[in-house]
Amino acid sequence: MSRRKRTGPRWSAEKRYEFIEFRLFWTGRLNRSDLIEAFSLSTQQASIDINTYLEGRKSNLTYDKQAKCYRRGKAFKPRYYEPDAAGFLAQVRAVEDGLVAPEQSWIAVLPDFAGTPVPARGVDPSVLRDVYTAIVEGRALSVTYQSMSRPEPGERVIEPHALAFDGFRWHARAFCLKDAMFKDFVLSRMLDVEVGAARGSSPEEDVDWLEEVVLEIGPHPDLSDAQKRVFEMDYGMTDGVAKIPVRRALLYYALKRLGLDTDPGARSPQDQQIVLLNGDAVRGGA
Repeated sequence: MSRRKRTGPRWSAEKRYEFIEFRLFWTGRLNRSDLIEAFSLSTQQASIDINTYLEGRKSNLTYDKQAKCYRRGKAFKPRYYEPDAAGFLAQVRAVEDGLVAPEQSWIAVLPDFAGTPVPARGVDPSVLRDVYTAIVEGRALSVTYQSMSRPEPGERVIEPHALAFDGFRWHARAFCLKDAMFKDFVLSRMLDVEVGAARGSSPEEDVDWLEEVVLEIGPHPDLSDAQKRVFEMDYGMTDGVAKIPVRRALLYYALKRLGLDTDPGARSPQDQQIVLLNGDAVRGGA
């Protein structure tokens, strides 16, 4: 049986070309040492990567003999990297949060950064491990859970099928055998768990998890035209509207985090800033 011939650069090479374009886009310059340090390459391989990248894309970079580096060309047009502000800022935050080491980031020089503190949530690694196991293996969990509706922890059996994050806390989305419905269970409130038998429910039955609703938000109508334009840019609105998709199961958390869970008239327009334009349609299906 003949083997199909592989064409084009390997995935690892494409990743290095993506890195080249990332550096050129954000910093305007590139050295062989950048590739060597980022991918643990030999000097020879780094040179090969740059020369191979140059084939057919010579207008993307030029060599600066005085600075001994490559510069972003005036006709620079990335092919492997799609410029993404959110991705760049996510790297900055990941380094600040200690999730990524500075040397693992593709950003050449990290800007000084600070963010508002988020309280640490005490998720027990063993609890998370068992929840994860139950999700991927389709198993049930016996849980000792501290509900806010009862003063003391209670025992229940749940069948988790997904994880969810509300911006502050991690949840397990699960079918609760006690309440006979799909609910959210905060991981940090699980005091003890034990993996059990195969689950009897199906994730396909969790309609609220599968259904997506679209929040249509706009500037507060009582803002001035100039202020409205500012918030239209802040939220990337088109014609005064930004559309934000969210799973219906997470609708409550999304509205709360956006400050859309209260009457917009309860606060000044400058504090409220945005309003939910399709509130009746969104909440009507809840």
